[in-house]
Amino acid sequence: MRPIEVCDRLGRWSSGRGPLYVLLAARMRRLIDDGELPPGALLPPDRALAAALAVGRTTVVAAYELLRSEGRITRRQGSGTRVAGSQSPATIEDATVDPIFLDSLEARDDDVLLAICAAPGDPPPQLAEAYERVLPALREISGDIGYYPYGHPVLREAIAERYGDRGVPTSPDQIMVTNGGQQALSLLAHALVSPGDQVLVEAPTYPGALEAFREEAAVLRGLPVGLAGFEAAVRERRPGLVYVIPTYQNPTGSVLSPLVRERLARAAAAADVPLIEDEVPADLGFPGTTPPAPMAAYSETVISIGSLSKSVWGGLRIGWIRAAAPIVNRLARLRAVHDLGGNVPAQLAAAHLVAQLDTLGLAEELKHRHDHLRTLLAEHLPTWQIPTIQGGQCLWARLPHGDGNSFAQTTLRHGLAILPGSGLDVTGASDPYVRLHFRAHPTELTEAVTRLTTAWHAYNPPADRVHPRPAIAI
Repeated sequence: MRPIEVCDRLGRWSSGRGPLYVLLAARMRRLIDDGELPPGALLPPDRALAAALAVGRTTVVAAYELLRSEGRITRRQGSGTRVAGSQSPATIEDATVDPIFLDSLEARDDDVLLAICAAPGDPPPQLAEAYERVLPALREISGDIGYYPYGHPVLREAIAERYGDRGVPTSPDQIMVTNGGQQALSLLAHALVSPGDQVLVEAPTYPGALEAFREEAAVLRGLPVGLAGFEAAVRERRPGLVYVIPTYQNPTGSVLSPLVRERLARAAAAADVPLIEDEVPADLGFPGTTPPAPMAAYSETVISIGSLSKSVWGGLRIGWIRAAAPIVNRLARLRAVHDLGGNVPAQLAAAHLVAQLDTLGLAEELKHRHDHLRTLLAEHLPTWQIPTIQGGQCLWARLPHGDGNSFAQTTLRHGLAILPGSGLDVTGASDPYVRLHFRAHPTELTEAVTRLTTAWHAYNPPADRVHPRPAIAI
């Protein structure tokens, strides 16, 4: 087990009170007792784990010794450090949970500021108003059990109309409503990816997509943001799927030009390779910006996904897939096995919100919080390199030295959880980066930069970390 895999499982291990070695041992004890570190699992060497966690070797040695005295691990020269007990042939080790998901599983009773999962923390007043508007319709429902694997017809119609308004004529039978954008990704990965298939992704990209593809045992291949070299990669790799975020890319904020969108869409269609365009961030433009038309405008073979979780509220689990009707039919059959459809009241309310997306006042508040965070970073951390963006919800920051993983461990001990770049990049070229989001309130962003600055001044990066070449041009 590589040190970074253990780090991913540890989560916010150092956010409690007490000596670091006690906190580390406590979290590892929990992982062992819960079976996430199974009997016989090889743990990282002292020095490797210490470097990954940005702590002294004595901290790891003391934690291991405490666990050894409890009988939870064994330490033998020549065979390393292992979880006590024999590996059973029937034991199935859980997949590593990406930090972006692990953070949502953590208890929220500590003082750690969360800068990992980017989503609006306050539902807008229009959400409550939308629910109020659907109450009469709910009272009138009769003879309807509420199972809609495709999604409620009212919402499918509203989403189809929005695509039409954006220059992509769409019929409701091309729309499938999902429980958020992540379910859309998971369903598409399950339907379109077989074990061993190669999937082309941008490097870096949204980590939730990488996890969905890994769940299907895909082989992930990274291309620069914007999929430069796509045609050659298709010829050489013969991928089973392509995934791209063309508008306000997560995490870099970049936007593909209409010319590049058309070229990629037509090239994928010519090669008969399914192309998924993730449009979840597409409604997050700053005032005065108008993003290009979706890639689906250039080819009916493009599969689009969207969601209200970033534009309205993370707790409104409404997403969708736009694809050719036969693909939608296939996905609905697959989805019906799992949950028979989503929440009907939420879908009826979402139908009102989809029609209001351009008038929610989101752009102004996004820009305000973006400017606030950038100003603070420029003042307190002027040596950090951060690209200019015109929309989205994240800043992609390159550290002057060190690496994102060890720095994230340092910030955690200063009460701030951030997302290191390595988990977003299958090529390994984003180790010097961290992702910071600006969806929080300005007061919280101010406190986050205060803690970030304190952590940076205390940061002592591992001596053996050498930055690779940047994954994107800055």
